[in-house]
Amino acid sequence: MFVSVVLDPGGMDSAKVMAAILARYSFKKVQRACWECMKINEGQLSSLKREIDGVTDYYDTVRIYQFPIAGNFAITELRHKKWKRCVLGAAPKKS
Repeated sequence: MFVSVVLDPGGMDSAKVMAAILARYSFKKVQRACWECMKINEGQLSSLKREIDGVTDYYDTVRIYQFPIAGNFAITELRHKKWKRCVLGAAPKKS
């Protein structure tokens, strides 16, 4: 699956720690705050989220974009130490 992670760290320390975690999971930095990986599975992604949750604080924001998730596009966000997820699918075709 394709996963993109966008970081908005609250400080330099958490930025460095999150970057090191993403690098361990084979993510490549493609822009200043954007990391991508095309070879991550659901289990690895769950582990990644737990690790990120463990090193972030209230001021850090992380957005994770995933495709495909059962044919849908998912956006998961960690903001103020709370995870929220939005799954978007294609509109049904009209006959």
